[in-house]
Amino acid sequence: MRILNGHSPSIEETASKYLSNAAGQVKKEAKDEKSFAEILSKKQAEGEESQELKFSKHASNRLNDRNIELSDSQLDRLQAGMQRANRKGINETLVIMDQLAFIVNAKNNTVITAMDQTEADENVFTNIDGAVIV
Repeated sequence: MRILNGHSPSIEETASKYLSNAAGQVKKEAKDEKSFAEILSKKQAEGEESQELKFSKHASNRLNDRNIELSDSQLDRLQAGMQRANRKGINETLVIMDQLAFIVNAKNNTVITAMDQTEADENVFTNIDGAVIV
């Protein structure tokens, strides 16, 4: 509490000061609010942008280590497979394409790892909940 010139503010003065500031803040925050439709369209636009297929650092390293180069057509097919898995509610999916195998997190649109099928030990894949062949 501040005492000015031997006078301390009353409870009413203090309450008035803080309540008027709080009311001003509420009005300011309400002014900055966006409508539900604006927020929804923004989130949908962000979702469309995030549909782009990404490669984790691990997957990028595996592609380089195994000399796997993907054509634009293969990237499109891989992305289409990821989107099919996503529509079916599959989170961690195995995508098989042209003797290549990819583990993809469909929810995050991210390739986790990549390998040539001949390199897969015994053709056993773990920690997946679905598979897509493209």
